[in-house]
Amino acid sequence: MKILKKILLLIIIIVVFAIISGILYFNSLKPNYSGDLKLTGIENKSEIYFDDFGIPHIYAENQLDAMVALGYTHAQDRLWQMELMRRIAPGRLSEIFGEDMLQNDKFFASLGIEEAAIKSIEKLNKNSETYKLATAYLNGINQFMDNGPTPIEFTLIGIEKEHYNLKDIYNILGYMSFSFAMAHKTDPLLTAIKEKLGTTYLKDLNINIDPKTTLIKNSKKSVENYMDIVASVTEIMKKSPIPPFIGSNSWVVSANKTSTGNVLFANDPHISYSQPGTWYEAHITTPNYEMYGYYIAGVPFPLLGHNRNYAYGLTMFENDDIDFYKEEHHPSEKNKYKFKNKYLEYTTISKTIKVKDATPVTITVRNSHHGPIINDVLETVSEENPIAMSWIYTQLDGIVLDALYTISRATSKEDVKKGASLIHAPGLNIMYGDSKGNIAWWATGKLYKIKSDSNRKLILNGVSGEDEIAKYLDFEENPSAENPKWNYVYSANNQPDTISNSLYPGYYLPEDRAKRIVHLLNPKNNWNKEDMATMINDVTSAVAPDVIKEFTTIIDLSSFTKKEQETISILKNWDGSNTPDNIAPTIYNKWVYLYLKNTFKDELGDKLFTQLMDTHLIKRTIADLIKKDSTIWWDDVTTKKSIETRKDIVSKSLTETVASLEKQLGSEIKNWNWGKVHTLEHNHPLGVIPALKKYFNVGPFAIKGAREVIDNRGYDYNETGLYTVNSGPSTRRIIDFSDIENSISILPTGQSGNPFSKHYKDQAEMYNNGKFRKMKLNKEEIINSSTKLTILPKNE
Repeated sequence: MKILKKILLLIIIIVVFAIISGILYFNSLKPNYSGDLKLTGIENKSEIYFDDFGIPHIYAENQLDAMVALGYTHAQDRLWQMELMRRIAPGRLSEIFGEDMLQNDKFFASLGIEEAAIKSIEKLNKNSETYKLATAYLNGINQFMDNGPTPIEFTLIGIEKEHYNLKDIYNILGYMSFSFAMAHKTDPLLTAIKEKLGTTYLKDLNINIDPKTTLIKNSKKSVENYMDIVASVTEIMKKSPIPPFIGSNSWVVSANKTSTGNVLFANDPHISYSQPGTWYEAHITTPNYEMYGYYIAGVPFPLLGHNRNYAYGLTMFENDDIDFYKEEHHPSEKNKYKFKNKYLEYTTISKTIKVKDATPVTITVRNSHHGPIINDVLETVSEENPIAMSWIYTQLDGIVLDALYTISRATSKEDVKKGASLIHAPGLNIMYGDSKGNIAWWATGKLYKIKSDSNRKLILNGVSGEDEIAKYLDFEENPSAENPKWNYVYSANNQPDTISNSLYPGYYLPEDRAKRIVHLLNPKNNWNKEDMATMINDVTSAVAPDVIKEFTTIIDLSSFTKKEQETISILKNWDGSNTPDNIAPTIYNKWVYLYLKNTFKDELGDKLFTQLMDTHLIKRTIADLIKKDSTIWWDDVTTKKSIETRKDIVSKSLTETVASLEKQLGSEIKNWNWGKVHTLEHNHPLGVIPALKKYFNVGPFAIKGAREVIDNRGYDYNETGLYTVNSGPSTRRIIDFSDIENSISILPTGQSGNPFSKHYKDQAEMYNNGKFRKMKLNKEEIINSSTKLTILPKNE
């Protein structure tokens, strides 16, 4: 009996020891928000106040000291995110995740981002403030790596720490730039549709083909190749552990339209959701500089920011900065390709990709003068028809880091404009407002024209020389507006006005959000911060009611059952709002999917239809196509004895909608609430492991909003009838120059990417409910609501 008691006591001691050890270990992983810390590379004492949402307010005697402190604090909250970000462009994800990420690594390693980074660093002035501040930021990151706790993700996966360098910064910016693009999803897809069905089908999608253009010769193999390119790149982007940028809203209202006589600024970039989220907020104050900025992991200068004098933000321009060229191999020499009347040699580059628990893989990528031959790295794409990808980001020298420095250190509107002019890719809309009453926007990106009239949304002819770039446009020709007479500027990723006497090609989103923004801004001349907060959370579609109105004029109401008529009545009385308790959005979204499926799938087949549904083009098609009484797409080609009309397709889609929703949600229409099918979960890369999901993921939540409303949510249309939200506002910011210290913002989950921090998800409920918190600038208020971490110089 005594032995049993001793054994039991020993077990209890071991368990208690294990619990205590676990608590101590997990507490040791938490970010350090108070106390004293010694760092090298700084001259004077700095103070960091972490406010009630974990946002660091850095007070330093000079900017170099501030940047060391920023690097350290950024790393302690987001080192895991930084690690993922820097590994994407050079193709180093397989090193930590294994063979599952090999296709991603092959593709990104082939794009030339790393080579472009090396060139940019070689040309970077080592005496410039850009270089000095970036190096100081890296110094802070690396000191945390050396002396701070190892993130739990590093331990679970087994990642060896490596110091950060300038190439990591440029690689991160390169991935960010590629994630803005839509050409890789659209150009090969539209080319496949053209070659499978002919140009008439494209014309009814508002894709015009110049009849004088030399067209690529058709073959079944080509169609399959183009489909495989889209499928491969789409899968690569979806598997990426770091979210791509997808859209955005912003509007800036002049003093003439506000109740206070001061500028109001609003911005909510739309990015795929993830945990941690995209932005890290930090407020820096030195004797000659102040900025409240939004940083992406591993980049020293904020992409969004404001201070007491000016505010800036961004949306995606959605211009076309990637072109695909079909090359022609030499008939016998594999290292040559035809251009005009001669053969040129491919340049080749070989890279070895390390793979966790597997043999390293070496890839060899050929490059024509247009760019890399993507057939070399996309396994499902045939070697027969070489396709080169020409991307403006790698074609020209990159000085985007200088651009971000210039914009974030501006002292005037002209400084911000100058910074915008330095960005050759990606295409952005830089939004601006200031305390002097100025408002503006500038589209960035090196725009260009090709020699021919070929549609750049199709794969171009790489052989003839007729589809080469003929000229680059001067920045002054880019779309812009400065202090316009209508007293506001806005962007919602929609088509800009003419550029150099023509509409510039791009992958612009439909007018829905833009129409709603203009509808709200135009009539009102007494805007205030509270009005802006309501507007940025607006969930009403400006276009959906018009689509329903068109639909109800087409159909024969008497041909439907009583329940179908009831659903039509709900749609007719709908004001377009998308709240979780609303029923109409559930009906509308299901009907839209079926209307598109019944229109396109019979001609395209499963694969092309699925790919079309993943483009911006299909969003533009919803409202456009239903207005066309006669289009080649209405007929169902699988029914040989009849020719379907618009009325047949939209009516059939409504009947199928009701049947599908009854099966999914029950026979009672009152139970078809939007919140049951429209949900959001913020996924951490380790959340795919069931045992870890509840510790790393945030959510799921029933969520407001929908596709192409101001509170924009991205989700896929498919057979499930579930609209799992995958993208949306990555922050909501409102800057009020009449009360700058009480400007407001919110993040989707929290400031910290450390799952043991209390700021990992402390903003999630507020975000879901459309609420805000202050972006604090008042030092006394900051001190009274914060903990303090003191940074002291360390003798080296």
